[in-house]
Amino acid sequence: MDTWSAAVMLFLIMDPLGNLPVFMSVLKSIEPRRRQMILIRELLFALGILFLFLFSGQSVLNFLNVEQETVSIAGGIILFLIALKMIFPSAGNPSGLAVGEEPFLVPLAIPMIAGPSTLAALILLANQNPDRMSDWALALGAAWLISAVILMFSNVFHKLLGERGLIAMERLMGMILVMIAIQMLLDGATQYFMHATGAN
Repeated sequence: MDTWSAAVMLFLIMDPLGNLPVFMSVLKSIEPRRRQMILIRELLFALGILFLFLFSGQSVLNFLNVEQETVSIAGGIILFLIALKMIFPSAGNPSGLAVGEEPFLVPLAIPMIAGPSTLAALILLANQNPDRMSDWALALGAAWLISAVILMFSNVFHKLLGERGLIAMERLMGMILVMIAIQMLLDGATQYFMHATGAN
């Protein structure tokens, strides 16, 4: 996987367009100027957490003696499940905050931006090609920056696309993510069988 393919994958997993309604719902009762400050703070928190997992995730896997094939297969399954939720979203408010309560880390930074699937994808990238950490850092930075711009201008995107447009975009992203997840799963299975049979 090249740098920009990784950036696209991370952007799709972060799903800023799909998260727009949640962000707007959580922040709607907060004064507009304060709202922007909170959003910037949460985005920076999320970025720090994402980079932490990118650079330390491999050490955790080494400690647990988890093989690359396992990470690839598990990552593919996780991404597939996330993609299904994007295509077939469930009803309900995921914020878990009281009305007027200011979010801190949860739910905007974690799990809306730095969610389990994004963290798993970063660990997978670092595990597959640990010698390309600068590429993965660039991909993460690009995906985060585009997501941050979309979320910072949430009102504009909401007016431009409307509710139906946002739903359509989220489901389109989900379809693309399904394909990435299946490819990741197939790559992991192929590597496992090659390793098990001793093929080169």
